[in-house]
Amino acid sequence: MAAPILRLRDLTRRFHGPDAPPVLDRLDLTIGAGEFVALLGRSGSGKTTLLRTLAGLDPVTEGEALLPARRAVVFQEPRLLPWKPVWRNVALGLPGAAEAVRQRALAALREVELAHRAGAWPLTLSGGEAQRAGLARALVREPDLLLLDEPFAALDALTRLRMQSLVAELWQAHRPAVLLVTHDVEEALLLADRVLVLAGGRLVQDLAVDLPRPRRRAAPGFDALRIRLLATLGVDEDGHDAARAA
Repeated sequence: MAAPILRLRDLTRRFHGPDAPPVLDRLDLTIGAGEFVALLGRSGSGKTTLLRTLAGLDPVTEGEALLPARRAVVFQEPRLLPWKPVWRNVALGLPGAAEAVRQRALAALREVELAHRAGAWPLTLSGGEAQRAGLARALVREPDLLLLDEPFAALDALTRLRMQSLVAELWQAHRPAVLLVTHDVEEALLLADRVLVLAGGRLVQDLAVDLPRPRRRAAPGFDALRIRLLATLGVDEDGHDAARAA
C-alpha cells in the first residue's frame, strides 16, 4: 500500500449519550494515497455515519482519525444551488481571481463532458448531468481524498454505467484516494482496489480486488469475488436474503 492518506484507530461514534450502543464500534481503517476503496453494508450498518465523519460533518469524539485537509464529497443528491449557473456551482468557494476561477471550473466541466452546459441552470439538467456537475465541483478542488456517497443510486441503469466508467477514468487521471459508499456489489468490484464490508459498526471483510482494468463482469475471478461479498452480506447468488431462505 502507498503511504496512508487516511488512518482511523478505534473510531467509535454514538448517538444519544455515552451509554448508548455505538454506531461505529472501535473501527480501524487505513487507505493509501491514490487507493480506490469501496464500502458495502446493509442499511443501518454505519456507512453513512462513517462517511459523514470522514467528511468532517460529524465530530470525532472517541478514537483517532488522521485525515487529509483536502477532502471533497459527492452525495447521492447533487446539491447544486438552483440560482447559480452550472459553472458557478463548480467554482463555488474556489480562491483566486475571477477569470482564473472561471477557467478552472470550465476545465473541470470539460473533464466530465459537461462544458456545453456550463451556463445552464441546474434545474434544467438531467440526473446524470447534475451528478457530473457535482463530480466536477469535487475534482476542481484537487482533493487528496474523494468521498462518494452512493452517487449513482438515483440514476437509470445506462446512465449509471456511463458514470461508473467516467469515475474510473477520472480516478486514473487524478489519482486521489477514493472511498465509495455503495449498495451495489458489482459496482464495487468494477471500480475498487479493495472492497470493505461494514456490519454492526465494524469492518468484517477487507477484500483485495486483483483484477485487470478496465474491469468486466465476465472477467475470470469476478463472479467468485461477487459471491464472497454477497455471502458476507448474508445474500445468496440470486440476491435473496440467505437467512430467510434458510
